[in-house]
Amino acid sequence: MPLPVYLAMTAAEFSGAEPLPDHLAWMACHFSPYGTGLSNLPQTLPPGSLLILNDRTPVHGHDPETVAQTLDTLVRRFSCAGVLLDLQRSPTPQARRIVQAVEALECPVGVSDRYDTGRRAVFLPPPSPAIPLRQYLAPWQGREIWLEAALTDQTLLLTKDGPRPAPPGAPSPTGWEDRGLCCHYRIALDRDSAVFHLWRTEADLQNLLDQSERLGVTMAVGLYQELS
Repeated sequence: MPLPVYLAMTAAEFSGAEPLPDHLAWMACHFSPYGTGLSNLPQTLPPGSLLILNDRTPVHGHDPETVAQTLDTLVRRFSCAGVLLDLQRSPTPQARRIVQAVEALECPVGVSDRYDTGRRAVFLPPPSPAIPLRQYLAPWQGREIWLEAALTDQTLLLTKDGPRPAPPGAPSPTGWEDRGLCCHYRIALDRDSAVFHLWRTEADLQNLLDQSERLGVTMAVGLYQELS
């Protein structure tokens, strides 16, 4: 079975898209700024959709049981494929209690790597083009892995004193392909440094997803506006 790639859609994108993607993710439920529950809840979703909760609004006094019950109701009402806890802020005790409550749901649940407890699927950021995928996934082997899919790019500056931060490279229609790293690259040289620019095309991303499936990744999630 091909690796399912869920496309995360905002409410505006969801209402205006025709047709909807085969694998849709609702982006996203938020922690309510005015209460202890959730806001921006979907009014309808196709069966099999993925429900995302992010922390664009920080956790502050939100009730874990209310949050978990709300997500459970939505999953059952719309026959969702599962819940993704895409929490990217620094972990707090309150947020960890919410993760624990949601992990108790009967549906599939994925949790961002910074909140990973080892009990549910771990959701990983998109791999750097400079790191082999097998090496990137190695710390989570034996676990269920959900992967963020994106057309990532990276610029590396190498000098005689070692690597240094570098600004993003300019977009380029040409470059050399590295199928092992699932990316394209180009190199600019001068007297005392080299700049490596690596980026992923749509074909590179498909190669990455094919490799991910063979390495045990069970789901990918990307932005509708980028990948549609």
